[in-house]
Amino acid sequence: MTPRVGIIGDLINSAYARARNAFKARSLEGYQALARSQAAQGSAYLDVNLDGTQQIQVRQQEMLAFLPDLIPALQEATSVPLCIDNPSVHYHRVALEHYDRAKSGAPIVNSVAASREYLPEMLELVQTHDTNVVVMASERFVDGGTAQCLSPADVHAAARYFVELLAVKAGRRTDQIFVDPGLAPVGADTYGLVNIGLDAMRLIRADPDLFGVHFTVGLSNFAWGTPKHIRHDLEKAYLTIASKAGLDFAIANPDHDPVPLPDDHDVVRKLQEALDQGRMQDGEDRETAGFRQAEAVMRIWD
Repeated sequence: MTPRVGIIGDLINSAYARARNAFKARSLEGYQALARSQAAQGSAYLDVNLDGTQQIQVRQQEMLAFLPDLIPALQEATSVPLCIDNPSVHYHRVALEHYDRAKSGAPIVNSVAASREYLPEMLELVQTHDTNVVVMASERFVDGGTAQCLSPADVHAAARYFVELLAVKAGRRTDQIFVDPGLAPVGADTYGLVNIGLDAMRLIRADPDLFGVHFTVGLSNFAWGTPKHIRHDLEKAYLTIASKAGLDFAIANPDHDPVPLPDDHDVVRKLQEALDQGRMQDGEDRETAGFRQAEAVMRIWD
């Protein structure tokens, strides 16, 4: 039986028109309606991302000024805990200062990563407010800076580094940590990144030192650029495959009923075949395999 995947509802995000309109109007009622609808659809957490998009420009000061009103309003609307989603430590500090643990469970700090500014301060917030935390394991420290992880071993090593760091510096248990191995848009994945994430989850699941960690990915990015009629089935097919590798949470739109498809569903079979085409054969470079995968992905909707 295919495992279910917990949903971190992502509709409080200005990429969606309802959230964008609510931010423009500073409408707490609009955001509360989004919170209630996602809670009613079974979301385990509600992602709170006020950043700008291509459709709307948002200055950090605007977000920081609105959070003291928004966080209590969301908690008034539903007891579902929040996932505070922003790279800025200032955003997290303001949101957590106005988060009432008596009304909801532990929030999620989303996220810590090699590229984050003020990483020590972020770890301090995690410990002080006793939060769960997302680790962006798709990037790692290298001499002189940071780099993208381009192998399952790289992702595994990044996860190990941050799990240890969070244990030592923030007192986190593994079951308070959500590892994000990265998820590329499958229609443009000519570098095997989807397979890297899947294989990394399998490596991490097999590591006894990382027993108990959760996994999460940004599911809404997966089918970006694919035809609308296949988009939601592609997302669900990925959930079917990834849940077998260990995925237990996804940041996703609950309106799309993001549940895994049956193992024998045609889209699951075709997506798995396409990902298999992305495996490098003897003497091949990664790009050759990646373009073969991309061609196979396009055949799913042909």
